[in-house]
Amino acid sequence: MKAPTPAAAEPRSRDADRSQLAILEAARDEFSQRGLAGARMDSIAERAGLNKRLIYYYFGSKDDLFLAVLEGTYADIREAEQRLHLDEVEPVEAVRRLVSFTWHYYLEHPEFITLLNSENLHRAAHLKRSERIQDMNSPLVALLDGVLERGRRDNLFRAGVDPVQLYISIASLCYFYLSNNDTLSAVFGRDLRAPKAMAQRLSHMTDLVLGYVLR
Repeated sequence: MKAPTPAAAEPRSRDADRSQLAILEAARDEFSQRGLAGARMDSIAERAGLNKRLIYYYFGSKDDLFLAVLEGTYADIREAEQRLHLDEVEPVEAVRRLVSFTWHYYLEHPEFITLLNSENLHRAAHLKRSERIQDMNSPLVALLDGVLERGRRDNLFRAGVDPVQLYISIASLCYFYLSNNDTLSAVFGRDLRAPKAMAQRLSHMTDLVLGYVLR
């Protein structure tokens, strides 16, 4: 049998790329709505409009597919952060932008929170197997470290701020409020999803973070 010509192979490659993308998008929705344990490969195949055998062909197993979804989720937010060009704005504005971006990204991508909740239930068993995740996050750490160093040189920021700890704090301030919003609203008797409350939250988080890094 003759090998496929380049012209024939290219459409097949495009079809494979489209199929994998459709599977990943369907799996993201299924995992974010039902968690890893509740997700069903039959449902993912139905969402993607593809034969279930293709999922196993491309991704191997449900756990491997879940890891691929997690890696894609992290890749998306890291790419979006790079588009902020924090290295091109003055340090205080860069921190403001990062806090605001993180807040709005979580709001616009609730699946990010639910997928991480699911992975935390499994004690990061999938991410620990990833060969990409640390390299994927390194540029963010280097970028934030550069912002902090510029702020220190300009006598704006105090010395000794760990970029990893700072980012974890920013993410935590956003993540906890949104992932626990229903219980917090019930406990404190306030609608913490109301527009005014959400605006107050962003302002509060920004003030907290800047209050820590500023001299």
